[in-house]
Amino acid sequence: MTKDFVLENRLGYRMLRWVLAVAIVTGIILSVLQMLTDARRVSSELDRHGLQTLALIRDPATQAIFSVDEELAEQVLEGLFELDALISASISHPDGDQLASRSSQLADSSYRPLTDFFFGTSRTYSTSLNRSVDAPGETAIDYGELTLVYDTFPRANNWIERSAVTLAVGIARALLAAFAAFILIHWLLTRPLQHIVRSLTRVDPAHPDRYLLECPAGHHGDELDLYVRATNRLLVAIEDSRQRQEDAEARANRLTRYDRLTGLPTRETILSNLSTSISECLKSGERLAVCCCGIDDFKSINEQLGYHTGDQILQTVAERLQKPFGNTRMLAGRLNSDQFVVIASPVEDEYEAAEVAESLLSLFSEKMSLGDTPIRITATIGVAIYPTDTDHPDRLLQHAEHTMTLAKGDASNHIRFFIASVDQEIRARKQLEKDLAQALPERQFHLVYQPQINLQSGRLVGAEALLRWNHPEQGLVPPDHFIPLAELNGSIVEIGHWVLNEACRQAAAWAASGLPIRIAVNLSAVQLRQPHIVGTILDTLGRHQIPPGRLELEITETGFMENMEDAISKLRQLNSAGITIAVDDFGTGYSSLTYLKKMPLQHLKIDKQFIQDLLVNEDDTRIANTIIDLGRSLNLSVIAEGVETPEQEFYLRQRGCQMAQGYYFSRPLPPEELFSFVADFHGKLEKNMENTEDNDH
Repeated sequence: MTKDFVLENRLGYRMLRWVLAVAIVTGIILSVLQMLTDARRVSSELDRHGLQTLALIRDPATQAIFSVDEELAEQVLEGLFELDALISASISHPDGDQLASRSSQLADSSYRPLTDFFFGTSRTYSTSLNRSVDAPGETAIDYGELTLVYDTFPRANNWIERSAVTLAVGIARALLAAFAAFILIHWLLTRPLQHIVRSLTRVDPAHPDRYLLECPAGHHGDELDLYVRATNRLLVAIEDSRQRQEDAEARANRLTRYDRLTGLPTRETILSNLSTSISECLKSGERLAVCCCGIDDFKSINEQLGYHTGDQILQTVAERLQKPFGNTRMLAGRLNSDQFVVIASPVEDEYEAAEVAESLLSLFSEKMSLGDTPIRITATIGVAIYPTDTDHPDRLLQHAEHTMTLAKGDASNHIRFFIASVDQEIRARKQLEKDLAQALPERQFHLVYQPQINLQSGRLVGAEALLRWNHPEQGLVPPDHFIPLAELNGSIVEIGHWVLNEACRQAAAWAASGLPIRIAVNLSAVQLRQPHIVGTILDTLGRHQIPPGRLELEITETGFMENMEDAISKLRQLNSAGITIAVDDFGTGYSSLTYLKKMPLQHLKIDKQFIQDLLVNEDDTRIANTIIDLGRSLNLSVIAEGVETPEQEFYLRQRGCQMAQGYYFSRPLPPEELFSFVADFHGKLEKNMENTEDNDH
């Protein structure tokens, strides 16, 4: 907009040119008039001077011509030629004979053409020479004629000088008046106009009333002030009109884009929002879920409670859907009478999408208080995932609607995914989560213990407590199936406390039976984040009278990376009490020398995936060697997991690994079998040592 207000032709300059032109022309005209007036005066003076001269010498000339005295005539004429302007003089008889005459040259000047134009080259004056008579009735007798010829230039030259001064002064006076008028006009008009124009350039076309014009200083109450006030009123009126138009357009747009009853976006708006969300997920590589929610048997609700109550239910559901849902961004909309849609983004996987859908089911089933009648409704939800199911917004919404319709035909108040295999997997996982909640109260958990062997001495130095879940229908559920679920829903805290308590109870029983071995217990990242975890562990040891040195806590690398300072503080408190700290599955997470230096560690455990292909896979062998060397350099003991062959045991022992566990030594054993295993294992070890000594002798 600023470019439109660049001055190309300044009004002040145009006014200056016009004022100068008018002033100069006016000055010239006035000067010319003054010059002409002066010329008339000069011309009159020329005539007056000539006539006066004639009158002065008429009598002497008459006397000379009367007495025919040439000498006197010459004297009369000689006295006249002392005047510069006289160029010719003569005294002549009536018959034309001259008694005396004199003449001189015309003055020479470059200005003569101008003076000759105004005054003529010369002027001639003559008079009759006669004597008056005293007797009445007698007429005067002419004796001759006196003729004088004057050059006009001497007098005209003075006129030229005065005219030049008059013209110069007139032009100078005109210029001064023009500049004074220009300054005055600039101060009173063009300068305030520039101020007003600058104010106009600051006007925002989108909001014209935001920057109103200011009246220039010194112009309050005059025409410029009236102009500014009129312009400001116009700007305010334009803004009011624009605002009313925008409000009308917004209302019209909202009627087409948003549902009138619930205020939620309509299908078209939801599709636009879904397209935008998919574009964002495409850039970030994330997923999103579309949940189509249909109220179960809404037709019967309308028939039984009335359409007004049905509308209130829809409005209540809409209000609930617009509330925040944790860290997941939710966009809700209404598809038709009893169907809503929710776009959840981002979601990590199908399981998180199922969590969102479960939350939506709970939201629908919450009791509503409409008047005096409490009402409960349920909903059925169809879920489609981007990009698993499709990457087209309309098809993704269509998949979710179709899935919801099919799900309603089977049952109510449940969730179904678009892909059958995914739906089955999610259902199985959700069922497993429900069963997991009953596992601890129904005593379905038990612990097994895998021996840990000192490779240098060959003796059993401890055992790792491993959690097992004996499902009443599925049998043994692998730990990597249910432990992530427990960590996700937070039940791992209660389960972990049970594991610690049970392991300490068993360790106390073994110690009472003469088997004081160290027990290794896994500590989950979720447990480590609990504010009272240190006190819980120490209280458990004290309750079972277990020395802290017999407990080893195994944590994974990911268990303390989220809040390292807090984790280090808690582990140092535990280590100060005498508890051994080990890093489990070392090399599979965020291996860093930084935390190895800061953490109060005693053991590093090589993950079994690096041991199972030891001596077969060069990369796994190098990794195992690196961890052993790292432990030695940091004065940490290294424990190898998953040792299954004598070759692996021999290599690790020769390489300097201090401890190992795995099926080569023993599978995880129930508590009663471990006691027998220790006795047999040590018995075999002593027998082997005796045989070795006998062979040496």
